[in-house]
Amino acid sequence: MIRIVLVDDQEMVRTGLRTLAEHDGDIAVVAEAGSGRSGLGAVRQFEPDVVLMDIRMPDMDGLKATEQIVADPDLANVRILILSTFDEDEHVFEAIRLGAAGYLLKDVTPSDLRNAIRTIAAGDSLLSPSITRKVMQSVAATRPVKADPRVWEELTEREREVLEQIGRGLSNEEIASNLFISPATARTYVSRLLAKLNVRDRAQLVVLAYETGLVTPGG
Repeated sequence: MIRIVLVDDQEMVRTGLRTLAEHDGDIAVVAEAGSGRSGLGAVRQFEPDVVLMDIRMPDMDGLKATEQIVADPDLANVRILILSTFDEDEHVFEAIRLGAAGYLLKDVTPSDLRNAIRTIAAGDSLLSPSITRKVMQSVAATRPVKADPRVWEELTEREREVLEQIGRGLSNEEIASNLFISPATARTYVSRLLAKLNVRDRAQLVVLAYETGLVTPGG
């Protein structure tokens, strides 16, 4: 059973999400919260597998709550899935940089919602190629390069190629096809990149690819 906490300031939204999430019987909502602060308390109390986190909330927003959850070593196994609207692109980018495992648009279909929760609970990141490109490209156009360029000295040419593909929102299977390697080899490269760049998941590799200019808007 996948245990989740819902954090959204709109009760109707939480009610709808609960109904949709629990439909198939393998996902259970263990707590709900209407603000980032109360959500943080619920996460600390129940230690769920996944948190569905809204961004704009009173008392403490979803970004601050995400940052505090990720920074807490006692919550290392908790994964955060951001709920957003298209007008929150920059906030979504920041949430992923802070450690969220992925994001969903609030008009997501019921089946996509449940599959997203399962994906995040399994330890993967939720990076839909089309939405990833839209969000990352629109935000990267106005953000300066942050990462120390010396970090790339540790990467091989092939690792840079794989990172570029990740930054474009491609899956391991798509990377394998584009670079003429096997999916297993693609997964190995992803694992190496996570270790070398000291990031926690694939979502943050996407952020790094954009922040360093390896992938550029429209490129």
